[in-house]
Amino acid sequence: MITYAHYVSFAWIWIAIATLIFLILLFITAPYGRHTKSTWGPLINNNLGWVLMEVFLLLVLYYFVFDGSNIQSTVNWIIIGLISFHYLNRSLVFPFRLRTKGKKMPVIIMLMGMFFNLANGFLFGYYLGNFRVYSIDWLITPQFIIGSLIFIFGVVINWQSDTVLINLRKPGETGYKIPQGRFFKYVSCPNLMGEVIEWLGFAILTWSLPGLAFFLWTSANLIPRALSHHKWYLSKFEDYPKERKAVIPFLF
Repeated sequence: MITYAHYVSFAWIWIAIATLIFLILLFITAPYGRHTKSTWGPLINNNLGWVLMEVFLLLVLYYFVFDGSNIQSTVNWIIIGLISFHYLNRSLVFPFRLRTKGKKMPVIIMLMGMFFNLANGFLFGYYLGNFRVYSIDWLITPQFIIGSLIFIFGVVINWQSDTVLINLRKPGETGYKIPQGRFFKYVSCPNLMGEVIEWLGFAILTWSLPGLAFFLWTSANLIPRALSHHKWYLSKFEDYPKERKAVIPFLF
């Protein structure tokens, strides 16, 4: 069994790596989606890649939860349920809503996503499996209440924005259009903004080191991604709204 001290050390190292990845991604755009490049090695079907890398976190999470010594409380299961809710959508719903027939992603990107999910699945699975049992009183703490509201707010923004993007393409269409309406009025990537908000809420409602790591890694990946998307929109469309920011309304 890993000691708590070793676990904490690993978590802080993982957070430090997130900082490094954030800086790297400010200069190198991850080559998937609209930024896909065949020069990054073998390609895999886009939908299959999403399924494999996202469902992997759930497999790792549940393995360490059930392998641990803790008996899970009701609140623990609620927290596990929130993670499951997000990743079931990402692995088994979202990929099949996409209208990206024939699109591919580099296998290396899928493997990097699986590694990311391995580490995060381990962090939370091991934490709940061995180190933390939340009491029922946690449900009425300010952290859980405020964090849950922020989490739900982020989910709503993310889902609404994904739906707007998906509906830009009619069945059989390819290419890109300028998204309009809702939070797209303020930022180019409200879907990514919503996911960052979602995991901020999760970090608050769990009030935990793995929750913080989850949020910081999400930010390290998605904020540079949003900046790359924003630059792409500006270069692709001459009539792109100049007042829009990339990911945080009115700021950047």
